[in-house]
Amino acid sequence: MPEIEEERLWINEQLSIPLSELSFHFSRSSGPGGQHVQKTSTRVELRFDVAQSPSLTDEQRALVLRRLGRYVDSSGTLHLTAQSERSQLQNRKEVIARFQTLMQWALQRRKRRKPTSPTLASRERRLREKRRRSEIKRMRGPVRPEE
Repeated sequence: MPEIEEERLWINEQLSIPLSELSFHFSRSSGPGGQHVQKTSTRVELRFDVAQSPSLTDEQRALVLRRLGRYVDSSGTLHLTAQSERSQLQNRKEVIARFQTLMQWALQRRKRRKPTSPTLASRERRLREKRRRSEIKRMRGPVRPEE
């Protein structure tokens, strides 16, 4: 369940986005479902303008655009849809939760890899394997008669 407090959606400790920055569009869901699916607009599309959002810093904006690029259109708007539930309210909650999760993932700091040197055992294994391969290839040569 997304953390919504006083009309704000909390992404992490430093960032909250006002719900007024999120726009919702409703349409009919696809797939089977009979008369219900043909008459009700339960599919929910969430749109968030990443490029123009005053809530994001330039660094955060760049991270979101780079990491969530497949969800963002050419004008910098993030699109998410939900249509798995029969209720518009449930689909709305689901798409908000997915938005929150994706934003948390996109803004998460990645640990930098510390380069390490190979261990003594791994160097010995590599050299042993090289000697073995060399011996195999040497044995492939022409057969010389014993003198």
